[in-house]
Amino acid sequence: RDGLLHGRGTADMKGFDAIIVNALADLVVRVDATGITLGPRLSDGRQVLVLVADDNADMRSYLHRLLAPRHAVRQQLWRGDIATDGVGQYPWVMEQLSPDAAFGFRADNVQRRQTPYQTLEMMDTAHFGRVMRLDNCFMTSERDEFFYHECMAHPAAIAHPAPRQALILGGGDGGLAEELLKHNTLERVVLAELDEAVIRASQAELQAVHRNVWSDPRLQVRIGDGMALIATTTERFDLLVLDLTDPDTPAGSLYAPPALQRMRQVLAPGGALVLHLGSPVFHPQQVQRLVRSLRGVFPQVRCYGVYVPLYGAYWGMAVCSDTLDATAPTAAQVRERLQARGVGDLQYYNPAVHGALFALPNYYAQLVAPA
Repeated sequence: RDGLLHGRGTADMKGFDAIIVNALADLVVRVDATGITLGPRLSDGRQVLVLVADDNADMRSYLHRLLAPRHAVRQQLWRGDIATDGVGQYPWVMEQLSPDAAFGFRADNVQRRQTPYQTLEMMDTAHFGRVMRLDNCFMTSERDEFFYHECMAHPAAIAHPAPRQALILGGGDGGLAEELLKHNTLERVVLAELDEAVIRASQAELQAVHRNVWSDPRLQVRIGDGMALIATTTERFDLLVLDLTDPDTPAGSLYAPPALQRMRQVLAPGGALVLHLGSPVFHPQQVQRLVRSLRGVFPQVRCYGVYVPLYGAYWGMAVCSDTLDATAPTAAQVRERLQARGVGDLQYYNPAVHGALFALPNYYAQLVAPA
């Protein structure tokens, strides 16, 4: 079965059932007992293929090795369907909650830009509508923002007998300011946002979150470093709310004891600091460490929590003060203050929920228990 094939489709190979030759280029293919030798490549780098059908077992084995794919592409099966867009690949947008866990959604119309401070993304999702993400972390959405914003705003505001001045560090989506300004006792809310691009994106695309709070004359927006404002201001605030990215981000220095001590100094008597802690489930060490820092600064630290769908986790929060105890108001007092202040259009917070927020599951209570 030795033979020699020359040129453009000319064959002199007896004993073979079929020969397929690329007729576009000169080639030499030698077939002998040791196998097949291919001729030169085409001018564009492609290799000429010659397929020979033969009844010799050794030759068939050689052809299998010669034509075996170098790379294999495998499909995954999900509930009986072939996944053409596996979880973790576009159009899935994921957030890593821990080294071993992630959470995400299918997203469309993803718009990404680099601001001077962070990566800002806006996207559409089926469950939550328009979503904002910063540095790969979900921040807020049109349809679930009330879980986070109502619970960051109202427990401390209701516990305070008459809040008039409030300062928000961060909060460029406007959702927290909108919730605080539902209290008719508030005369002014100062929103200090470092990244003006966050405000602009929210104004343009997250109307369901901010509800045009930007037009409220009681809201004062200051673009710049919030800690610089705290370091230089002589004003005192009844409420100071940290609506920042997580403590393990570049905003981490604002959660450090020196920063917390300075924040305490800008609180009016009976004032309170409100902040989120992270997830007791996915960030237990962070939550524990932060609560210990808070207790080193404030006599009153009341932890609470709420499940935030967009974050895919139960999320910890805290109200900190020299004297204000956020757990003190009864359901009847909460109801009375909500009515007196004209607070309405609430989708999560109510008199019964106020106390429930501070009823910690055992694992969370043990995590933040005083040492």
